[in-house]
Amino acid sequence: MHRGDKKSTFMKKYILIIGIMSLFSCKTNPPLQTVANVDLNKYLGKWYEIAAFPQYFERGCSCVTAEYSLSGKKYINVLNSAFKAEENKFTSAKGKAFVEEGSNNSKLKVQFFWPFKGKYWIIELAPDYSYAVVGHPNRKYLWILSRTKEMNAELYQKIITRTQEKGFDITKLKKTDQSCK
Repeated sequence: MHRGDKKSTFMKKYILIIGIMSLFSCKTNPPLQTVANVDLNKYLGKWYEIAAFPQYFERGCSCVTAEYSLSGKKYINVLNSAFKAEENKFTSAKGKAFVEEGSNNSKLKVQFFWPFKGKYWIIELAPDYSYAVVGHPNRKYLWILSRTKEMNAELYQKIITRTQEKGFDITKLKKTDQSCK
């Protein structure tokens, strides 16, 4: 056997071992499931952000809300509002939400800046549409929304537990201050 053959065999074994180790070291989550169906007419209206994974576009914001309304076209109007303390004023951003075909309205793509669209998947929804949990399949974005500024602590804790079971890192979750008047 030549020295080159030994080196080649060693490299093959090394690559095989590294491959096997990476299979066992990576935590993989199953595909993110959305709710079975969303009645858009019931989903429309104002939602208060109860908690979320902090995002750069919400830095320094409190009293965050999202309002959805029908556009009369092939999308839903989105109006996100928040209070920016450092500017001492309310600010808002208008966008559009497009329903993903075949999702029974549970998967949307939201666009605030053309041509970019973000995935907005409704992964939990109260039967009476009093709260919703929205996430992204990469699990780097998460919002807990309510029709009221406050949420029952027991319900909030149950939502967090279920969200963690879905593979979200709840240590990143931050409650949103909704004390603005």
